[in-house]
Amino acid sequence: MFHVGGARTALQDWIYAKQHGGVFVLRVEDTDAARNRPEWTEGILSALDWLGIERGSYEGPYFQSAYADEQRAAAGRLYDAGRAYYCDCTREMVQARTGNSYSGYDGFCRDRELGPGEGRALRFRTPDEGETKVVDLVRGEPTFENAKIEDFVIARADGSPVFLLANVVDDITMGITHVIRAEEHLPNTPKQQLLWDALGVKPPVWAHVPVVVNEKRQKLSKRRDKVALEAYRDEGYLADAMRNYLMLLGWAPSNDREIVPWSVIEDEFRLEDVNPSPAFFDEKKLRAFNGEYIRALSVDEFILACQPWLTGTATIPAPPWDPASFDASAFAAVAPFAQTRVAVLSEIVANVDFLFLASPAIDEAAWAKAMKDGAADLLDGAVAAYSALTSWDAETLKNTLEEVGAARGLKLGKAQAPVRVAVTGRSVGLPLFESLAVLGRERTLARISAARAQL
Repeated sequence: MFHVGGARTALQDWIYAKQHGGVFVLRVEDTDAARNRPEWTEGILSALDWLGIERGSYEGPYFQSAYADEQRAAAGRLYDAGRAYYCDCTREMVQARTGNSYSGYDGFCRDRELGPGEGRALRFRTPDEGETKVVDLVRGEPTFENAKIEDFVIARADGSPVFLLANVVDDITMGITHVIRAEEHLPNTPKQQLLWDALGVKPPVWAHVPVVVNEKRQKLSKRRDKVALEAYRDEGYLADAMRNYLMLLGWAPSNDREIVPWSVIEDEFRLEDVNPSPAFFDEKKLRAFNGEYIRALSVDEFILACQPWLTGTATIPAPPWDPASFDASAFAAVAPFAQTRVAVLSEIVANVDFLFLASPAIDEAAWAKAMKDGAADLLDGAVAAYSALTSWDAETLKNTLEEVGAARGLKLGKAQAPVRVAVTGRSVGLPLFESLAVLGRERTLARISAARAQL
């Protein structure tokens, strides 16, 4: 899955690179075989495409595994220069020396002068004194005492570099000048900066943007929260709405605005203005954003945007009606009404399915509420009055049912409830009389009669 927090950070990287005439680089860190599959990489690429960071407009994807030789060579240089040493200590051995709790490596092998061998990892020799200052465009200058940074592993016993070293070497090889990433990486940064210094290369400019949290202020988790960008895409969120909302996670446009054109965001975004505090991912607010963006579409744009949910795709289920029964002109007739009622595009199916199903999908709770005493008589009256009409338009249908209801002491709101459920299967939905006009005389009368028969 492509995490929404990663998507937020990618957008910030993307804008920053464009603002400064730089290059956005996509690197897939694929050295963990259990978390690396081609289809997952394709998922990232397609999610970026949808977000507006399209293939061909950036460098990559590069793969970390392709730089293994450079990473091993860097580990060798650090060892030869005395900046790293081999260690055969297991975690259990360190615990036995330091106590029950593991609080970091104790430097036992620093002066044992071990060479490479089976079961021996390569550790970086962290300076005993001084401090490492990280210049961060978001967080100022966090400072870390070197004495509190353990001699950390940079290569496993089999010679393969760990993430910390691999990341640094890849950045050096690619000429990375700016690293914009989430704040959970901040504890790694002094270690990585020490590696940059030890390899004789100036560290990049750092910017650690705020972690994204849920309503309980817990970090968004793939195991617990809805975090996959693809899931939001397939539910019917618009890319423009998602981009706008993601950019508000830790930053805001001028003049207390929130819904703004992308061009404004590109012009106004500054890393220095990013708030370092955790950013709340509010799905309710995102839905409201999306509804605003949907309503801002032209009707033709809305009709086009709905097509995947009306026909089905590889990632969006087919709708519940027979494809042969779908009537594009009928959908176009109700689209302006549906556009004002959906917050995400997937909701279009429930709003219009009554037009294309052979019989409506009945909501049992709605049926029980609407089909109470008097409903049968009301439906009888509706069938009789509608059968006699010479004109079948929304205004005539409304006035006719209003008269049927009034003859029974009912206002229009009460009178139309059993008719709506009989025809659409639900108690809420598109404007009833415009819906009946599109559905047509024959099907409308058949559904009202069927509901009356059931009563």
